Amino acid sequence: MPKKYAFLFPGQGAQVPGMIKDISETFPEARKIVDSVSSITGVDMPHLLWESDSSILSRSDNSQLSITTASLAVVEVLKSHGITANAAMGFSLGEFPALCVSGVLSFEDCIRVVRSRGKIMQEVCEEIAKENEGHAPGMSAVIGLPPERVQEICKGLKDVYAANLNSVKQTAISGTFDGLTAAEAALKEAGARRAIRLSVAGPYHCPLMQKAADNFEKAIASVTFSDPTIELFSNVTGSKVTSGSEIKKNAVLHLTNPVLWTSEEAALANLIQNDSSSEWNIFEPGVGSVLSGLWKDSTFAEKIKSQPLNDVESLKAALGD
Repeated sequence: MPKKYAFLFPGQGAQVPGMIKDISETFPEARKIVDSVSSITGVDMPHLLWESDSSILSRSDNSQLSITTASLAVVEVLKSHGITANAAMGFSLGEFPALCVSGVLSFEDCIRVVRSRGKIMQEVCEEIAKENEGHAPGMSAVIGLPPERVQEICKGLKDVYAANLNSVKQTAISGTFDGLTAAEAALKEAGARRAIRLSVAGPYHCPLMQKAADNFEKAIASVTFSDPTIELFSNVTGSKVTSGSEIKKNAVLHLTNPVLWTSEEAALANLIQNDSSSEWNIFEPGVGSVLSGLWKDSTFAEKIKSQPLNDVESLKAALGD
């Protein structure tokens, strides 16, 4: 039975100091990607990836470029061993390496677009923080309520939104300081086990990021988004996308709309379950294991596993070495 592969790409927050250093030292093709990103952007990527501390890496302009580099470096190692994606999706930022492996964006355009996106989001988040000193907008993780219930409660409140539908057990909300405070109380009253304020730079994936969306739309106006050559899924629609023009529009909407991750998981699982002629493997290439953890919370995890590829050991196991 032929093998097929689905790649899940992590988003901002997955970054860690020293990320993929062991992989780059073991696989020359991974180091080549790191050096190529340095050449395209003018950023010293080895220093950023391996010498920076957590505070430097957590900035949107640094984390987005670093995570994308890590993901595509691991993809290049897989490719050199004959493993390529038949399906792809990414969480928030992770959509951009997914667009690269699916042929929507060239490698060079992907890196340039991610660099622009990270800078724009960092600038807008700094403006928001300055304007709301002491009461900055942000995000909270809500544990223990179905995402549909979180959405329902947030719709009845001011300046707070269900932003990331992560799993059946976890949803992230975005909003103003007062909006988040009111929502946290309402959600706990409705049965949420916990509502944890997150250490993030801004209120991602909600209308409060409209300025960033407007600036990003201008930044990508001349960039070509081709039709995908493999199965590709969208955070904005939660379903398969086939048109480069639609994907380009979604890349902008992405900044102000929720991440429908649970819907994407269901769409991927449906694709795999309906393909009885192939043996599917799900990989999370790059850094961290957040998406594989979310997959474990799904109803599909018992039959279909997701494997993070974030160090030499896990990568060699996937390659059969």
